[in-house]
Order: sequence, then structure tokens, then C-alpha cells
Amino acid sequence: MPVYRGNRSQNAGSLVVTKDGEILSPGPSQKIWNHSPDGFQWGYGGSGPAQLALALLLDVTDNTETAVKLHQDFKFDLVVQWGDAWAISTEQIQIWLHKHGA
Repeated sequence: MPVYRGNRSQNAGSLVVTKDGEILSPGPSQKIWNHSPDGFQWGYGGSGPAQLALALLLDVTDNTETAVKLHQDFKFDLVVQWGDAWAISTEQIQIWLHKHGA
């Protein structure tokens, strides 16, 4: 199962989100709901984390309605807690989705 990873560089202030080593673009999720023109972020409850939550759910479900409906809950349940480096599998996201009726 694919694994999503995020890494925030303390020195450069940059961050990268990948899916199995390939960079995950915020573009597809921004076309649905542009929370954050600057892209992804995590570790707090703002617009960048909302964009990341939407992108992850959209990528896993390939269902716009489900992703939009649940991304704020996903953000507050998980994304706000992530530190400088994190990883979450597709399976973990699917388990979360199942617990939330998707």
C-alpha cells in the first residue's frame, strides 16, 4: 500500500509531501477548493493543513464529494498533530475513512 510522507526542513523552511517517493502536488485539490495558494502545511489548524487533508483524501478515495465532506475532520483528527516529519499509509487513511462512514 502506498505511504504518504511529509518532511519539513528546519534550515531551509521548506517542506515536501510525497507518495511512495513521488512529490504530491496540491494542484488537483486546489482545483476543488483552494484553501492555500501556498500549498501544503501541517501541525496546526489552518489553511495549509486543510489543503493537505483534502489532497490526501482526494488521492486515496478519488471521490471529490467524500474528500470535501471529510477533510476538515481529517485535518483536526490527524494533520494538526503531525510534527516536522510524518508518514501515513493509504491503509491508515482508509481505516479512518471507514470509521467516519465513508
